[in-house]
Amino acid sequence: MLMQARVSFLSMALASAVSAGPMLDFSYGVLEERRGNEEKAAEFYERAYRADPTSMHLLGMLAERLAETDDLTGAIGLWEEALRGSPEDARAWIAFGDFLGSAGRGDATASRKREQAYRKALKLKPGEYVPIQRLVSLAREQGEDDRARELIETLTPQSETAVLYYVSTTRSLYDSRDEKAARRIDERLAQAMREQPDSARLARAASEHYRLTGRLDRAIAALQEHVEARPESLDLKIRLGILWFSKEEDEEGLRVLREVLDVHPRKSLAHESLAKYYRKAGQAKEAMAHSAELLKIQGGGSGEFLELADELMASDEFRAARLLLEKAVFEHEDDVELRKKLAIATARDPETRERARHLFNEVEEMAGSEATTDSVFLLESAKEHLSRGETDLAEVRLRKAIRNFPPDARAQTAAAMRALAGIWISSGKNEDAARLLIQRADAMEE
Repeated sequence: MLMQARVSFLSMALASAVSAGPMLDFSYGVLEERRGNEEKAAEFYERAYRADPTSMHLLGMLAERLAETDDLTGAIGLWEEALRGSPEDARAWIAFGDFLGSAGRGDATASRKREQAYRKALKLKPGEYVPIQRLVSLAREQGEDDRARELIETLTPQSETAVLYYVSTTRSLYDSRDEKAARRIDERLAQAMREQPDSARLARAASEHYRLTGRLDRAIAALQEHVEARPESLDLKIRLGILWFSKEEDEEGLRVLREVLDVHPRKSLAHESLAKYYRKAGQAKEAMAHSAELLKIQGGGSGEFLELADELMASDEFRAARLLLEKAVFEHEDDVELRKKLAIATARDPETRERARHLFNEVEEMAGSEATTDSVFLLESAKEHLSRGETDLAEVRLRKAIRNFPPDARAQTAAAMRALAGIWISSGKNEDAARLLIQRADAMEE
């Protein structure tokens, strides 16, 4: 029974292999090529192609192999033989021209046949993007810009790709001050936008064209028309908001960007644009909020996080600073400075004060003696210990903080002196020294 099953399976496999024909030979060719048997692989590929001469992929592979062995004539002959069997296949003529462009570079016959192939494709597909794009590129390679200009004007706007190609190529073929060329670009873009107002690529191209030619109102109108047709196009809606700012229509810019963030709060470019606007407008709190969101979304270097955290804490935005620093520590888990700052922000945020002790201890364990030279950290750590009645630990940190504060940190040094004096007075020791310390703190604050 088992033997019968094996025989049956073998018969099916052989039948499948025989019916596979060119596909099986192609597979063998791939296998031999991977083994490094180039000649054997070529035999299988040729056998596969002879069994299926309509396969452009196999034809291309064989022609490339012939060209690599310096038999360009044989490769061209192989292509021409195939094209005699399918003379109306525009894609095959394009593929032949492309092959000649890569394999026959520098060969006069190949260059002539390449242009003929592209012209044959254009005759079969008049006005289409692909053959025109190839012929324009060829003309420009040969330094014949006038011929390229004639060709580009025969392009029909059948797709957004064709329109965008027309715009970019016309711009590069004509002087930027050529008004007629500029009008033709305007007409193509206007027609395309009427037909496809929901195309993001067309809307972006049209808006940028108008902006670069000094027509900001039209640049805005192009994007406005697009986002009305396609409200979910948030990236271009952000661009619209930025253009409103450029026009000094700030309320419109703010409205548009806020609408974007209502839909998608993690759009980084919207946060970046609003942060720049608010900084320029002198609204530091709003600017910091958007800068913080931007760093949370995109990440950044530890210095960027520290700088913004300092700004937030200086404005008593301790919760915002803590949230930002939590993200920073997640990204830079070995950065001691970020962990110090996070411990301080956590202690100052009423929502998380209870978690601060663990963070201070974590930093001291991680940084060792390095942490004990940072006066700000020491002062905040001392306050945390004092809040828990751990006066001995607090006193050690306050003494070190006072010694290490720089001369210009007068207010912080005075705060550390008052805290240390308070410990001495409450414990009934060093009362005279405590009074002297308070006098020194008073003098620093004058």
